[in-house]
Amino acid sequence: MFAAIGIIVLIVMVFGGFTLAGGALGPILVALPLEMMMIGGAATGAVLIGNSLHEIKLLGAGVVRVFKGPKFTNEDHIDAIALASKLMKVLRADGAVALESHVTDPANSAIFSEYPRLQNDPVVVDMICDPLTLMVVSSGALDTHAIEEVIDNAIKTQLHEMEEPVHTIQSLADAFPALGIVAAVLGVIKTMGSIDQPPEILGKMIGSALVGTFLGVLLAYGFAGPMASRLKQVNTHDQQIFHSIKQVIVSSLHGYPQPLVLEAARSGLPPAHRPKLTELLDTMRGR
Repeated sequence: MFAAIGIIVLIVMVFGGFTLAGGALGPILVALPLEMMMIGGAATGAVLIGNSLHEIKLLGAGVVRVFKGPKFTNEDHIDAIALASKLMKVLRADGAVALESHVTDPANSAIFSEYPRLQNDPVVVDMICDPLTLMVVSSGALDTHAIEEVIDNAIKTQLHEMEEPVHTIQSLADAFPALGIVAAVLGVIKTMGSIDQPPEILGKMIGSALVGTFLGVLLAYGFAGPMASRLKQVNTHDQQIFHSIKQVIVSSLHGYPQPLVLEAARSGLPPAHRPKLTELLDTMRGR
């Protein structure tokens, strides 16, 4: 929502200020379609050259997330801690055999069904079920540090995939000014081919060429750069859910009491989204 508002403010302020200063939008609007075709087309080609289909799909999803915001709500973070805690409670109280049906078939698990949003998220489900499945198949005999290393590797892989669109968008931001210069140089070449024309015609042609430089800089610092920054913020918010799950599993395997387990998971969340410990305790009591 704020991204869309920001785009509107940016366009209104830039072109509104230009108009109020006495500038005429006509020459810009005439040159804009072809300049956008050259710059946007070159940027699209560069993305296709530098990325596989998988990365391009991630880029599209990343752009959508810029406008939609974080995937996980504050309630999802609380639910993830509660879900992982309940599963670990089953492991401690009833052993690996009792946990098996929940982690090998989460779609039909009574515990997972209490949290339908998380149950329908394959990344969260895998982040919880994969290390706990290792505990099940080893009858709980695996070293806690080995489980922690497995979770760390899973988180690292997931974060790498989440960050790929950020790098691509930032690369576009870095490239747009140069692509704008390319479009402007082509405009100058065209103008030089009409050097015998009257000054008023040459002036319009030079002005059209400069639209390319203007557009490249505007796309870089007004659109692509801020979008990369926003997507990084969204990723930072969403990735905390994985760290909370890790803390619950690892702290529980170390045998810490439940309040300390919940505090370890809670303390890693950003202050603006961090629930109170009493709130988590009430959730675990079913209130």
